Amino acid sequence: MAENSSKLSTKHLLGIKDLSTEDIQLILETADNFKDVLQRPIKKVPSLRDITIANIFFENSTRTKLSFELAEKRLSADTVSFAASSSSVSKGETLIDTVNNILAMKVDMVVMRHPHAGAGVFLSKHVNAQIVNAGDGAHEHPTQALLDAFSIREKYGDVRGKKVAIIGDILHSRVALSNILCLQKLGAEVMVCGPTTLIPKYIGSLGVKIEHNLLKALNWCDVANMLRIQLERQDIKYFPSLREYSMMYGLNKQILDSLDKEITIMHPGPINRGVEITSDVADSKQAIILDQVENGVAVRMAVLYLLANSKD
Repeated sequence: MAENSSKLSTKHLLGIKDLSTEDIQLILETADNFKDVLQRPIKKVPSLRDITIANIFFENSTRTKLSFELAEKRLSADTVSFAASSSSVSKGETLIDTVNNILAMKVDMVVMRHPHAGAGVFLSKHVNAQIVNAGDGAHEHPTQALLDAFSIREKYGDVRGKKVAIIGDILHSRVALSNILCLQKLGAEVMVCGPTTLIPKYIGSLGVKIEHNLLKALNWCDVANMLRIQLERQDIKYFPSLREYSMMYGLNKQILDSLDKEITIMHPGPINRGVEITSDVADSKQAIILDQVENGVAVRMAVLYLLANSKD
């Protein structure tokens, strides 16, 4: 690979909107190599042996936090992790104070999840470390979109030309926006589907199709990415009840089997079984949900490795 094409054009990973199509392709190709590493008996490489990474999570996270921590360990990085709920943040310490205290410990990179949109951008302007956005409010979740694109590419050989329906709570989802931007840059067609109250007004300006009928969306797509209802972010009632939502937008095996083609089912997790998706769908051969989890480690290894190399 030529030297200039093996580096990212950006110093941080704050959102998919900051990545070029070439950046995304480079991350996916690098993740291919790391996925091979993860199949070996010894799953570790010394690529980031001299790098110290701080994982700062101001919001609860299980899968993303574990995935980043595992990716860092596989790359031989030194890591320090803390959850803000059990730190001085709960005593009123500011974001900059917290990070400056961590940087005083000579940290090279910060992986951060924060409840406010733009927190990563704010941080990147004020501290001298590389920032990886692990989710900021209902704004972006770039590594989730990259691992979703990687999983589609792995299943079909290419993302270009594929029809992807993102179904559910689009309004409160950072996964939806990052996925739309990433999939479009890779040449996929994107549709969003859900109740009118959960589809944001601006979404049409992103060039996506909008559908309110679940069956129509499923018949259109090759891949259905089922999002959970984000009850923790909903300040008002957006639909009468979870039962009614499930009847209108929940995917069960009966609906899946009634389609005239076989589609691929994805879910960013955690799954609300019986709400947006039933267990027999989540555990079916059409679901690649566990592949997404496995691919998440390889993709996050690729992101951390490439960012470390783009600093020079």
